[in-house]
Amino acid sequence: MQRSHPSRYVSELCSARLNVGALMALCEENYGRLLRLAPNLRHAQGSLVSRQSGTMDLYLHVLAQSRYTSEVRLTYLFDTHEAERTCADPDAHLRVYHDARQVEILDLRQAVLPLRTHYAHPALADKWQANLFLSKWLVFCLRAGHRFHSDPSCPLSLGSDIRNPGCLVRS
Repeated sequence: MQRSHPSRYVSELCSARLNVGALMALCEENYGRLLRLAPNLRHAQGSLVSRQSGTMDLYLHVLAQSRYTSEVRLTYLFDTHEAERTCADPDAHLRVYHDARQVEILDLRQAVLPLRTHYAHPALADKWQANLFLSKWLVFCLRAGHRFHSDPSCPLSLGSDIRNPGCLVRS
C-alpha cells in the first residue's frame, strides 16, 4: 500500500519548526483549497450559498474585488432565538491574494477553539493556529461536497449587525 505524502504544513507541525516560510506554505495551501471551494472567486460578486444535503449551508460573501485581491467572508449561519437574527460560526474574514496565491485571515471568530483575534507579539503561533483551523475547516467543507458557483439566479442578501459583528441580519 502506497502512503500519500503529507502536506508541507503537517510536516512542519510535526517537526515543531514553525517559521514564516511554513506559515506562508499553509496560506498557499489554504488558497488552493479555497479556490477548489469557489473556482470563480476572482470574478464572484455578492453573496453565494452552497447547499448540500446532510450538512449546514455554507455562505460566501464577497466584500470587495480588485485586480489582484478578493476580500471575502466565509461562514455558517445558525438561527438564534431572537427574531430574524442568525449568528455566524465559524466566521472567517479573508483577504485572498490571487497574484501571490495566498489567503490572509483578517479576522476569525469561532466558538470551538480559543483563538486570539488580535495578534500580539509573537504573532507567528497565533497566526499558525488560525490558519490551521481554516485549513481543517476548508477540507471539511470540501469533503462535505460544498462548492460555490456564481449563479445570479440565487441572490442572497446579508447585512452586518454593527452591535455584534459575528451576527448577521437577514434582509
